[in-house]
Amino acid sequence: MVAQFSFFYILSKIDFAINLFSHLFEWKKNFHILLFSKFAFSAGDVIYTFVLLYLVYITINLIRKKKSISLKRLLIFINLSYFVYQCLWGMLYFQTPIIEKLAKKDITEENLKKLTIKYLKLCKETREKVSEDHKGIFVVKDLQKVEKEILAQQKNLSTQITSKRPIEILSVKPSLYNHLMNYTGILGYYNPFTAESQYNPNLPSTQLPFTLAHEMSHQLGFAREQEASFIAYLCSKNSNDQDLKYSYQLYVLKSLLRNLSVKNKSFAKGILSQYSEKMKRDRINEIEFFKKNEGLVSDVFGFTNDLFLKSNQQDGSITYSYFIILLVRCEA
Repeated sequence: MVAQFSFFYILSKIDFAINLFSHLFEWKKNFHILLFSKFAFSAGDVIYTFVLLYLVYITINLIRKKKSISLKRLLIFINLSYFVYQCLWGMLYFQTPIIEKLAKKDITEENLKKLTIKYLKLCKETREKVSEDHKGIFVVKDLQKVEKEILAQQKNLSTQITSKRPIEILSVKPSLYNHLMNYTGILGYYNPFTAESQYNPNLPSTQLPFTLAHEMSHQLGFAREQEASFIAYLCSKNSNDQDLKYSYQLYVLKSLLRNLSVKNKSFAKGILSQYSEKMKRDRINEIEFFKKNEGLVSDVFGFTNDLFLKSNQQDGSITYSYFIILLVRCEA
């Protein structure tokens, strides 16, 4: 395992190797997605379940019988899984960052304030055009329509940003672990072994469309979390689908407020007080959902996710600075 880790670490420093893995991903992308899209359910989650059961079985065998063969099988399995993961996905974290493809622009607090006011206005306008339930909470009318719209918008991404081929097949599925996801704080995830995008169908509708766009950006080949969010933003920005627009606009607004609140809480609170009544109902609904499901599990998953992001040379989950830089450079 140590030898493999060292091997891939060395490869991550070599541009030729990174490009090779990137081309491998492009070569197999649509076929890989097509292969597992045939399943109506999340094939990746089923595989994960069997893997977990296998690991439990091997571990129990190892503890009870103390057979070296069990340890050998466990190590072979872990090494093989790590090798496949790195080849299919892990090396993509070291691709040329999107930020290097955008013109430089200084970020000031004034810039962020202007953008925040702009997105507050956009959110208010779009909120009037979407559907709501009997409680006056925003609901997505047709989630599959949103998925197809994201797929269509991926074809319009600027060649300045990416030369990646758009996805041709839909493979976005609700996670079989969605009830557990309620307690982890995880909105969705990409399975590199099956190329499926999973999401939590229990999420408030305000977060569902943008979560889909984010996970489908991973399918395109953007491994870094903040870059996947930026690609999701680009795919949503020019869409005429009001549900997708409202979800992305809220995501941007909340990201800006989260960034500004570190140094200027009064401004952030002032913006929150200017939410329309409909937006306030949506915000309360989000807060209630996450409060109801918070606890030790979400803390543990949040901590481990933060470590994972940092180990792959990304900002941790508690910072949105990279996304904000990309946003400002694009909005300029």
